[in-house]
Amino acid sequence: MAAVLRAFHFVVATLYLFVFWYDLNFVDVPMMQFKKDMKFFKGRLKFLTIWNLILQAVFFTICVINDVIGTNEDAPKKTPFIRRIKDLILTCLAFPLSMFVGLTFWCIYFVDRELIFPRALDKFFPVWLNHAMHTNIMIFILIELYTSYRKYPSRKFGMSVLSVFMLIYLIWIHIIHAYSGAWVYPILDVLNLPLRIVFFVGLFGLTLSLYLLGEKLNGVLWSKRLHIAKKR
Repeated sequence: MAAVLRAFHFVVATLYLFVFWYDLNFVDVPMMQFKKDMKFFKGRLKFLTIWNLILQAVFFTICVINDVIGTNEDAPKKTPFIRRIKDLILTCLAFPLSMFVGLTFWCIYFVDRELIFPRALDKFFPVWLNHAMHTNIMIFILIELYTSYRKYPSRKFGMSVLSVFMLIYLIWIHIIHAYSGAWVYPILDVLNLPLRIVFFVGLFGLTLSLYLLGEKLNGVLWSKRLHIAKKR
């Protein structure tokens, strides 16, 4: 099992790094680039999907490092620093953010894909790349949740870290709008100010709910196994 877990972490980390490299080097979508746009990373950092992709690549790379110099024991007597970092990133950011990106993307996509991923993008954006960024992120993080125990921080701390992260991104997309005159996501073009506020508040609530979901799933999956491990 340990060898399989190490292989899983290595393959996923490599995949995310490859996806990020491929996107930067082989995907050019004119409609995704504003007249006034950021020069670095081809303007990709305006999308939460890319923020999440980078976060997942960093997280699974830390998992690989933890496999080598840390520990994946359910209840180690002394938790290595790299393991504590791994657990903190997954609980506060990696799980809720990957689920948020995947769920919001596909929900809006199935309601009206033109609001999130217009059909015109299909000729520039490979299907496998879309799934790597918006589907696999949920599958892989759920596998990680099932195969590795992590200690959640206090709810106040964890939700505060996630809230600050999302607030920073919210401010970021408004800075981009002020600079370029365009919204990052087409759906924001069809919402007036009151509806945008409701939309953002709803998404913020969803994000915090996903944090609580991860905490709950972790407890359900690992409470019995952790109890047995402590007895040993």
